[in-house]
Amino acid sequence: MDEVFKALADVSRRRLLDSLNSHNGQSLRQLCGGLDMARQSVSKHLAVLIAANLVTTVWRGREKLHYLNAAPINAIADRWISKYDRDRVSALADLTTALERTPVSSTEFVYTTYINTTPQRLWQALTEPAFTRRYWGAELKSDWRVGSRVLWKEGSDEDYGDHGQVVLESDPYRRLSYSWHTFQPRHAECFGWTEEEFAQLREEKMSKVTFDIEPHGSTAVRLTVTHDDFGPDSMMHRAISGRLPGSGGWPELLANLKSLLETGATLRG
Repeated sequence: MDEVFKALADVSRRRLLDSLNSHNGQSLRQLCGGLDMARQSVSKHLAVLIAANLVTTVWRGREKLHYLNAAPINAIADRWISKYDRDRVSALADLTTALERTPVSSTEFVYTTYINTTPQRLWQALTEPAFTRRYWGAELKSDWRVGSRVLWKEGSDEDYGDHGQVVLESDPYRRLSYSWHTFQPRHAECFGWTEEEFAQLREEKMSKVTFDIEPHGSTAVRLTVTHDDFGPDSMMHRAISGRLPGSGGWPELLANLKSLLETGATLRG
């Protein structure tokens, strides 16, 4: 955490993070132009932010894009904000955002975390029902070949459900991608949506999630989750990023995954 606080102590680096928060996925050229900072200065500040894991990068063809990474901030919150206060703090943050900012539509969410495990073990955790049930609360079932369906079984369900999800990429121990379901009836009950609201949200286009797994040193892996291809002002984007009250999204899910692989138990027990 020392690296995180050191990185956040500089006003120029905070400006870079603010820029990415308002428009995520920027190239070095875009960041320089938007902040009126010299390219060399931006590069140096980005190096510090990347070292602190506050910024993560993804290549799109020949262009390297920079994304604000919430993992270190989420770890700070987990350390000093009790689970009983999280909903209240989240509600106040949502209110502040609503009062102070114009909502920014986004079509991509990127999250990077480091886990003390092996690529093989992490792949198991992402693809085997016995693993996903423990940290996700749902069993995901597929043969994980491109074009195959991804089936779900949640809670007390007796059978696996088909929500139209399909495996898009599958490179064992390195990369996995599949299409993401739309909202289901249980979501309407969980978030208190009316029938009309739920019917409208069901019309959102399906998105997709991609897991990139890279060895990090000799004992850890770097996991980058990219969830994209949302429609404008997507409610699903709010849900998976943890900005929808009552939904921890990927940050909470990946924290449980990390805890399970490193300690044998999830954060929720």
